[in-house]
Amino acid sequence: MQQAIPSRTALRVALRRAAHQIHDWPIVFHDPVAVPILGETYAEELRRTPVREDRPFSHAMRAHLIARSRYAEEALARAVTSGVDQYVLLGAGLDTFAHRNPWSHLKVFEVDHPATQAWKQELLQTNAIPLPENLTYTPLDFETQSLAEQLHQAGFDDTKPTFFAWLGVVPYLTLPAFRATIAFVASQPGGSGIALDYGQPRAALPYLEQLAHDSLAERVKLAGEPFQLFFTPQEIALELASFRDLEDIGREEINARYFADRTDQLRIRSSAGRFLAAWL
Repeated sequence: MQQAIPSRTALRVALRRAAHQIHDWPIVFHDPVAVPILGETYAEELRRTPVREDRPFSHAMRAHLIARSRYAEEALARAVTSGVDQYVLLGAGLDTFAHRNPWSHLKVFEVDHPATQAWKQELLQTNAIPLPENLTYTPLDFETQSLAEQLHQAGFDDTKPTFFAWLGVVPYLTLPAFRATIAFVASQPGGSGIALDYGQPRAALPYLEQLAHDSLAERVKLAGEPFQLFFTPQEIALELASFRDLEDIGREEINARYFADRTDQLRIRSSAGRFLAAWL
């Protein structure tokens, strides 16, 4: 993202998460804070967020965004059951988990660019959404700063198992930045885990999906946040070789898990995006 400008991509994610609460039924990912956090500031943009039945691409994008959030929070629940009491959101954007956190002992660290965090905090204040006691904002530029140093300054305890969520970030990184973050996560104690989403390279996609990829890539480039990094499932498995119990799911598995038996258009249509969870 551009220096000192809050993420436009993060706003688009938040708008679609909010639209899901209003327009889709049954709800796949329940988020009662998704609409209030946008408030009057983005009420008009929320109203214009595409939800028409004849806009299948918009439905598919919304499906991807809400399914990945549910996937990550389901993996988090597994981690908490196993004794994890720290949760790190890498590239948190306008994520609202900390305001819905059902576990009073779970400490939440939201890691993101300082400009995005300042924007989020302004929205929370404007819309009278209180700051949870167990939430700590951790400013970071993934390309230029050390995740370990920033988290430690924020009070992170690297002697405790931790769960990490890394959603909507990987495609925007360089490979060195990706590897540095994975190395830090891999250095955590046993019982730690991570959930992330990633995109497959253009060449791995069918022709029509390549065209859709090109269209999306052009839009995020115009927003100042170009795609840079893609993996095949085999490639990312090698990058995460130090993890165990790796689960990597694509369109068919995601649709079967979250969108089965729906009568509307809400489902994953592309094979490009995949969800992954792995454990130490």
